[in-house]
Amino acid sequence: MDLFSRSWTALRTAVAELPDADFARPSGCTGWLVRDLVCHLVIDAQDVLITLVTPAESEPTRDAVTYWDIVETPTGDDPLDALIVRLAAAYEEPGLLKFHLDDVGSAAGRAAGLADPTARVGTRGQVLTAGDYLSAYVLEWTLHHLDLIAHLPDAAEPPAEGLARSRELLERIAGAAFPASFSDKDALLIGTGRRAPSEAEKAELGEWAAKLPLVLG
Repeated sequence: MDLFSRSWTALRTAVAELPDADFARPSGCTGWLVRDLVCHLVIDAQDVLITLVTPAESEPTRDAVTYWDIVETPTGDDPLDALIVRLAAAYEEPGLLKFHLDDVGSAAGRAAGLADPTARVGTRGQVLTAGDYLSAYVLEWTLHHLDLIAHLPDAAEPPAEGLARSRELLERIAGAAFPASFSDKDALLIGTGRRAPSEAEKAELGEWAAKLPLVLG
């Protein structure tokens, strides 16, 4: 629960500190500008709020690892992705987008802090404990923090503990470990297709290189 809060706070702080001009720069999400990514984070925060107030009575069907599915690489034709781009453009002023993320995002953070980690919640047709749900979102926040700063070398990086936990989750999802020589950041970037591995990294990955990237959905 604490790691969710630290990762989410770090990501929202990084957004709040961005100069307005950076919102028109590319993000690490293919086809999305930084403003599009921030708009997606607003929707993510709404999802957190909705899930935490959607109690479930049945036994959990997923945990922090199995919450994630490995899906096909996006084609760019998803209607929701297109909607996010239009919504982000409608804000016009980066300050409005910052305000909305701070408003909804702060509420999501407070709700997470108040949540009973053993309580069961429903989302995407599945049941998890609130603790597992919030743990799964550490990976979401960390990857999107890396997306946010992909072309912004002066922006703050995700917390080290969030990177380490996200690597652990990704390795458990994949059922295999990245080479020990890979930093947590590089393991996440290469593992999810956000960066192509070098020839030396491919050699270290061995046969596993052919199974990458792992696209999570």
